[in-house]
Amino acid sequence: MGDPRRIRSAVVSPKRPWAADRLTEELPLIGQFGLRSKRELYATESFLRKIRRAARSYLALPPSERATQERELISRLYRLGLVQEKSTLESVLSLDLSAILSRRLQSIVQAKGLAKSTYESRQMITHGKITIDGAVVRSPSKLVTREEEEHVAKLG
Repeated sequence: MGDPRRIRSAVVSPKRPWAADRLTEELPLIGQFGLRSKRELYATESFLRKIRRAARSYLALPPSERATQERELISRLYRLGLVQEKSTLESVLSLDLSAILSRRLQSIVQAKGLAKSTYESRQMITHGKITIDGAVVRSPSKLVTREEEEHVAKLG
């Protein structure tokens, strides 16, 4: 069976969570996007860090290998609605947290006018009042793709 291993979280928390400059940057984001805890913010930072790391590694590749890898990354990010179709790796490296946070289901429900605030949209999602293409989704942190965005609706 093997040795038991320690399963670690993919979310990396900051080394200095009480640094004043970090706190002043995080608080407006939490309020604007209606996040439940800082862990949601840290998960988004980890996702952004992975994307940027991939883009930087592709910049170091030879041009023949770089082209295919770059197209795959940009097409994936385009489906998520984070970049334009004809973007470059430089635009991927310039992504910020607010771009990713605005693609969450919670933010899209509020932007479409189905809820008055992000907090109300979060509650509607967790209570099962929001559907994507007819299926109830109960995760406010779900990243909504461009195709799914038009199918977000209120139940009933």
